[in-house]
Amino acid sequence: MAHPWFGEHRFIPAGSVGRIRDILRSETRDTGWPYQEYLPGAPFALPRSSYAELFRVGTALLDLLRRTVLAVAPTADARLAALGADRRDHPLFLDNAVLEERYADCFARPDVVVGPKGPIFLGFNVGGGFGGVVEAHCRYRAWRRLYGRSGGSLPFHYHDPFVARADVFADICEELALPFRLAWVGSLREHMEYPDSSRYFDLETAFLSKRGFEARYFEPEDLDEVWDCAPAHRYPLGLRHLNVPDLEILGISVEPVRRALKNGCLLLSTQTAALFGNKVTLGLLSEGRPWLSTAERAVVNHYVPWTRVLADRRTHRDGQDVDLLPFVLRRQHALVLKRGTGSGVVHGQSVTADGWHEAVAAAVGEGGWVVQDLVSAQPYPLPMISDDGNGPSMAKVVPVFGPFLFGRRPGGMLVRFFATGEAGIARVTGRIPFHNVVVTV
Repeated sequence: MAHPWFGEHRFIPAGSVGRIRDILRSETRDTGWPYQEYLPGAPFALPRSSYAELFRVGTALLDLLRRTVLAVAPTADARLAALGADRRDHPLFLDNAVLEERYADCFARPDVVVGPKGPIFLGFNVGGGFGGVVEAHCRYRAWRRLYGRSGGSLPFHYHDPFVARADVFADICEELALPFRLAWVGSLREHMEYPDSSRYFDLETAFLSKRGFEARYFEPEDLDEVWDCAPAHRYPLGLRHLNVPDLEILGISVEPVRRALKNGCLLLSTQTAALFGNKVTLGLLSEGRPWLSTAERAVVNHYVPWTRVLADRRTHRDGQDVDLLPFVLRRQHALVLKRGTGSGVVHGQSVTADGWHEAVAAAVGEGGWVVQDLVSAQPYPLPMISDDGNGPSMAKVVPVFGPFLFGRRPGGMLVRFFATGEAGIARVTGRIPFHNVVVTV
């Protein structure tokens, strides 16, 4: 039996296996999504209360992460030092500190699993560079086509991420008195091995055009065009749909992005977003901040797993002071090591005792790692279909929910999982998980 938090409603596949497969692949075509032999046969369905809870709590925790970073030190460089982050990995801070802080948390996507007692927030992706938005919009379109009734009604509700993100930019244009001209900055090289179509970016810029924006997609090397032109043709605002590590991996210089920022193009989210999403920040929040109210402390304790910045020091656990490193070594099978930024995860359950000791020592030596309680994520029954036309067959999958928080608005929900029922996502296993979206009933 599924966990009660998931509710009881399940959608059955709406059509033949071939029709579902063809519509899903048609909607997600040319967006860089790789071929997979199996596909979800229906969307995930959650009760309204559970669906709303993820957005409500996600917004509250994002605000606490923001406050944690801004309170840890008064300037960007001091915050980097306090969080053990490298200035070279964060080269895009604005000269205007007010704008830098004001627009750092416009876009976020937490990673949430459902544990024995309900949803648990494992971490946050904050900024304009995280993925899933375009794909979620496409998958929602697919389910609309499959489940739509005559007259256009649907048996479920959802939030379109394109709508929510457009609303954020409309509000900022009004707030800063800017023209509705948006630069959509990213690289097809990040999303496709052989980029021969710009549909990944064109889908959203076309949507924005229907909302009254003049939106254009730019590769990073072309960014001088957003400001080095007549004033009427400049783009004062946009989305930075790439992170500094992405640029380095692709061999793309950060300088065109820096020049665009220096010359008045506000690309969101700002660099401080990376500090909000740093797992070291989550560790500081989990350990407790002196300014937390009783209610805020209760939210953190209920929804965030025990997380600590890994170092040779003392901390508290279950009301007792403990030496952190000996405690971590003793509790190997109940803990996970995570690098604060980027990839890097070691599950205590998946390595030998010697391997765990080595991983802990290496993480302490490197710095910037956290240790977190392992959450026993609960399975969800989902119909799956195969490319050969077989199915649907029910699979118990372990979902990682990703509610999109756009300007504190719900923006739809991505979900990642493996059809085998194993826990984790791509960064943990090195394999590509299946993706789907969540609707509410």
